[in-house]
Amino acid sequence: MLLVVNAGSSSLKLAVFDVDLTQIAQARAERIGAGGPATHLEALSQGLADMAVDPARLLGAAHRVVHGGAHLTAATLITPEVEAGIAACVPLAPLHNPAHLLGIAALRQLAPSLPQYASFDTAFHVTNPQVATRYALPPEAEAAGLRRYGFHGLSYASLLGKLQEAGPVPRRVLALHLGNGASLCAIKDGRSVATTMGYSPLSGLTMGTRTGDIDGNAVLRLAELHGIDEASRILNRASGLLGLGGASDMRALHAAGTDAARFAVDHFCYWAIRHAGSMIAAMGGLDAIAFTGGIGENDPLVRQAIVDGLSWAGETPVLIIPAEEEKQIAAEASALMRL
Repeated sequence: MLLVVNAGSSSLKLAVFDVDLTQIAQARAERIGAGGPATHLEALSQGLADMAVDPARLLGAAHRVVHGGAHLTAATLITPEVEAGIAACVPLAPLHNPAHLLGIAALRQLAPSLPQYASFDTAFHVTNPQVATRYALPPEAEAAGLRRYGFHGLSYASLLGKLQEAGPVPRRVLALHLGNGASLCAIKDGRSVATTMGYSPLSGLTMGTRTGDIDGNAVLRLAELHGIDEASRILNRASGLLGLGGASDMRALHAAGTDAARFAVDHFCYWAIRHAGSMIAAMGGLDAIAFTGGIGENDPLVRQAIVDGLSWAGETPVLIIPAEEEKQIAAEASALMRL
């Protein structure tokens, strides 16, 4: 059995897969340290108990890591050097990477000899050309890690794998991961060549609570008015669909029926269409559109609005691909275990 761990700052999601990558159990803990389990170690112990999984029976464990930076660009066995690399990326993902390290440390306490692996959400986009990843900033900014990385890579890797299983992959695929976090990816000849998220998951599309693209000087003005911490909260947790329509959930917006809710949905679709034009340009055309993520899979109204907005690109197949990021992580670790 293989354990997949997705550790957040106050949450922990677990899934167990057998040798043929069939998921056989799952568990989740919330509010770690705030009324729920006291620590990630306690949450992990309880989750394994809930799934009736003995750590001694596991062959390995695989972790989702949001940010691998410029150097951790493929799934890997976690060594002290890799762990130090994840820690070095904490300034790039301060809300995520510290939690991943806690999950790794907690599992090491429970099963010291268990091999642990890491898969990186940024890795899929390592194939983006430098002209797509570098900001027009002086060299010292690039040296400090200020560049476009892209995210949702595990979702896109899973999507691509399913397309490959189904037959020849269309040469130019516009992939849309639409959920509370949302992004687009241009997949040309089976490789990511452009994506909408950048230095952080804030940029690109309108999202559940994130602004999407915003002028840098507007960010500076928010920081001037409210301070850096409050500006960060506004940009990441109080904006997007929530800021426009009063709810971060697309289903709630559809049900609300207010002018503000309708505007929020229109805003989401407009910016998805507008950014899609950029992705299509990066590929030099379009051969298929593939939707994944909670909204992408389950909201036909949003899908249709986006497809209609892209009718100028010609008639292309529209595919719906269920997101299976945990299975992708398990598959990447399983491949390394067989080496």
